[in-house]
Amino acid sequence: MKQELLFGLSAFAALLPSVFIAGVGRNADKSRDGIFWMALAVAVAGPCSWVAVQLSGTWQTGLSMTLWVTIAATMLGFAIVVLLNDGAWRLTPLVTPYMALLAVFAIFWQQAPSVRPLTEGAPEGWIEAHIAVSVATYALITLAAVAALAAFLQERALKTKRPTTLSRSLPSVVESESLMVRLLVIGEIVLALGLATGMATQQQETGTLLHWDHKTILSLTTFAVVAVLLAAHFKSGVRGRMVTRFVLVAYLLLSLGYPGVKFVTDVLMS
Repeated sequence: MKQELLFGLSAFAALLPSVFIAGVGRNADKSRDGIFWMALAVAVAGPCSWVAVQLSGTWQTGLSMTLWVTIAATMLGFAIVVLLNDGAWRLTPLVTPYMALLAVFAIFWQQAPSVRPLTEGAPEGWIEAHIAVSVATYALITLAAVAALAAFLQERALKTKRPTTLSRSLPSVVESESLMVRLLVIGEIVLALGLATGMATQQQETGTLLHWDHKTILSLTTFAVVAVLLAAHFKSGVRGRMVTRFVLVAYLLLSLGYPGVKFVTDVLMS
């Protein structure tokens, strides 16, 4: 247990350089310089290495590992987005502190039950595909929610005419909303794949396509919310606070269906 705690603390510490060095207060002319990339590389390598070590044997389904997998996938996804989008690096002051906070929770709940059977009759390939798609979906929606929050903070700063150090470091409203929509489109596609692999797994296990539990209902609701939001955006150009609220609601629903269920089963009901 002490060794696991040490590794967990090391993975948490790996996030801190990105929080303090590449976070609030960096100037535009220093955007993606060497310091930024080194800090980001460490922030990705720490959680990913810890997850790889933990999952090298039996797949662990506890709350702590669920959070670590979320952190690793989100940081890896963020690094890819930063590579592909010139303004995405400005989301660092929101992304890495949030991931560091999740890491604190992951360390705190490290003693919760961590190994449970995944399925009873589904082929292993379907299980792995469903897990990978589910994790990718949550990481994408997380980043979309962060971009939506950035747009909200920028819009509020402009409306009140009181910019803060944080708002000056974030992307503009237009950049944030554009990135958010792109992430939502990709996230919706991946979520559809997740639902499909989940139904295939359920079919193999029980002979039915859907098991109407909390996770299924919340995932389907999230899919519907994002679909309505994207349809409204592309059809009538809906944007601003309404879009932000829809995205945050979708993220809340997905969080209740993914780590939320783990919290109930592994902490409250253990």
